[in-house]
Amino acid sequence: MDARKNRRTALFGVGIIACMLGLTAASVPLYDLFCRVTGYGGTTQVAEALPEAAAGPPIEVSFNADHEPSLPWSFKPVQRSVEVLPGENRLVFYEATNNADRPIVGRAVYNVTPFKVGGYFAKIACFCFDEQVLQPGERVDMPVSFFVDPAILTDPDTRDVREITLSYTFFIDAEATAALAARAAASVDLPSDEPS
Repeated sequence: MDARKNRRTALFGVGIIACMLGLTAASVPLYDLFCRVTGYGGTTQVAEALPEAAAGPPIEVSFNADHEPSLPWSFKPVQRSVEVLPGENRLVFYEATNNADRPIVGRAVYNVTPFKVGGYFAKIACFCFDEQVLQPGERVDMPVSFFVDPAILTDPDTRDVREITLSYTFFIDAEATAALAARAAASVDLPSDEPS
């Protein structure tokens, strides 16, 4: 009787652990989906089209750029801020330069503050989450096309907001950078077909 009870308890414990591992694996995509749908934590929206018209008081959008210390890049916004009307499409640029003597792969994440406006800040195109490969000394301009949804003016929580900050942070993609270096090393080691 005790062996059966112990086996049942052990199976129950294993089942609980399996459920917890499953929830852990699903938590990141579910949290990401939640943030994208609600704008929670300053997660912006992705739009395919502009609103019908631009109107209302202007909103100042400031741009911030950071990178992790191990990424040997310079990264900054080309403009510090712009004024936009709700519904107006704007195109701005960030500039990145690889200061290393080897190719580096980076990926950017973003958010907006105040967090409560994340659901009203819509990007049509941006460089976030995409793999960015910069060669040694290479400098690139990276575009961001966005608008502020006019509905921001009718939400009691956001209608008084006149300043928004869009922040990007670049991280080194160590795995992709190592794979790039390995491919480059392998191509150097290939035997030449030319006679000596």
